[in-house]
Amino acid sequence: MSYLSDPVMTVLLCALAYLAGSVLFALPVCRAWHLPDPRALGSGNPGATNVYRAGGWPPAAVTLALDAAKGWLPVWLAHQADLTILSQAMVALCAVTGHMIPLFYRFKGGKGVATALGAGLALAPVTTLMLAAIWALVMWRWKISALASIIAIVSGPIISALIEPGTMPLFGLLAILIVVRHRNNLIRMAQGREPGF
Repeated sequence: MSYLSDPVMTVLLCALAYLAGSVLFALPVCRAWHLPDPRALGSGNPGATNVYRAGGWPPAAVTLALDAAKGWLPVWLAHQADLTILSQAMVALCAVTGHMIPLFYRFKGGKGVATALGAGLALAPVTTLMLAAIWALVMWRWKISALASIIAIVSGPIISALIEPGTMPLFGLLAILIVVRHRNNLIRMAQGREPGF
């Protein structure tokens, strides 16, 4: 049995996922709300957290939804095409990678958390909802988005191994990618300089 049920479709959807991921919705959302560039705020990340710092919950919620959607849609299409779990996981990783190193923004992107949320909801909804709950609990307790994201994603491989084991390698790779992208946040947290809400 082939691990890639349709290699051509897998490659096409991986390319689509990367291109979709390369659209950093924080930037047009901030322009639409006449807000400053989110890359000039907080951690410099073009994501929902800095959009919140710039303009509050409405534009941040729109950014979160759009960044999640660009992860969810390609994986949903891969599922509809009856691709294997491995193929769907590859599509998910391409979407997240697109957000992190976007083609349209000189390969300087964000942390990939919201895009990973959307991709995870399409591929492993139970695991992803549990990670979202962990994020919410940590955020409620410490009010630091980066800390909540790191703790949630590091929990991913363990939870997925118990609940949706076929997706454990995906969550393992996502944990590595997202923790590496948060390395500057980790340094600031160690120094007590990480901005909170």
